[in-house]
Amino acid sequence: MSEPSSRLFGRRKGRPLHVRKSALVRELLPTLQIDPAATPDPRALFAVPPVEVWLEIGFGGGEHLAAQAARHPDIGFVGCEPFLNGVASLLDHIDREQLANIRIFPDDARVLLDAMPDHALDRCFVLFADPWPKKRHAERRFIGRANLDRLARTLKSGAELRLATDVAPLAAWMREQVAAHPAFVCIGDGPTPPPDWVATRYEQKGLAAGRQPVYLGYRRV
Repeated sequence: MSEPSSRLFGRRKGRPLHVRKSALVRELLPTLQIDPAATPDPRALFAVPPVEVWLEIGFGGGEHLAAQAARHPDIGFVGCEPFLNGVASLLDHIDREQLANIRIFPDDARVLLDAMPDHALDRCFVLFADPWPKKRHAERRFIGRANLDRLARTLKSGAELRLATDVAPLAAWMREQVAAHPAFVCIGDGPTPPPDWVATRYEQKGLAAGRQPVYLGYRRV
C-alpha cells in the first residue's frame, strides 16, 4: 500500500537514539507495529478484543497516548507517528509501564485510515499538530476536507474527534474545515480542556511560552 503523494509531516528522524531506545525500536516495535494490508480491522490487533478503539494521529513523544492507555486498559489504542524519535519515546513508555493495549503505525496516518473498515473507531485525537504556518503550506495541515472524509468513514456514529492547538491561525482553520463538513457537530470549543484531559509535552511548552491552547471537540453524527 503506497503512501499518499502529498506529504503532511516533516522529518522522519532527529538526533541519534540512545542505546536503550535503539534496542526498543529494534526489538519491541516489530511486535507492536501494524501492517495495514494484513490487519485492517483494529480490533483484531489485540489479544483480548477491546471494548473500543481510540486512534491518536501524530502522537509526538507518546506521553498522552501512554497515559490514556494506562487509564483505560480495556480500550485498544492505535498511534500513528512517522517521526522515529517519537516512536522510540512511546516504546519507552510502553516498556516501562508494561502497557499491553497500544499498537503503532510509524508512518502516514492516511495509509492506515484508508485500510480500515467503516466505523472502526470510537475516538480520534489530533493534538498540537504541525501548524504549517506558511500560506503556501496550509494544505498540508491534517485537518482538511480529504482527511475529514477519511475520519467520517472510519469513526462510528457518536464517536468523538478531539483537536487541540496553541496556534490561533490553526485553530481558526480547523474550526472552518470541520464546520464545513456535514459529518461532524461541535461539542466543545474554548480554553478549558475536557475533564479527562491528559497534558502533552508540546502543550506544556506552549503554556510555558505564554501561548493559550484551544480545545475543540466534535461528535460524528
